[in-house]
Amino acid sequence: MDGELSADDLAAVLDDDALRIVDIRTPPAFARGHIPGSENIPFQELPQRVDQLAGADRVVTVCPHGKSSKQAARLIASYEGVSADTQVESLGCGIDGWPGDLEQSSDTAADEGPETDAPF
Repeated sequence: MDGELSADDLAAVLDDDALRIVDIRTPPAFARGHIPGSENIPFQELPQRVDQLAGADRVVTVCPHGKSSKQAARLIASYEGVSADTQVESLGCGIDGWPGDLEQSSDTAADEGPETDAPF
């Protein structure tokens, strides 16, 4: 893992095609609002889906408060399919500290189930 990234630093590179933003929250939480361009890989699914990040140049993990995303970034960085040159960071402030607008999903299935911010 290469450390933490501030919200301002992430906002400055949102248009970078090499950037993969991985939101580890639950699908309902992701649907309610997420950083533009991010993809949802819930924390509990990450060990089985980390191979989807093979070949990425830069990965930033996102969770509610910036705590669980550190663990997710460590897991991604340790995966043998992720190059040693891949920059893997965690959004230090979490989604709660994101100053920009959030996108919402129109997926109605994401509204089902209890509301929770826990990534697992």
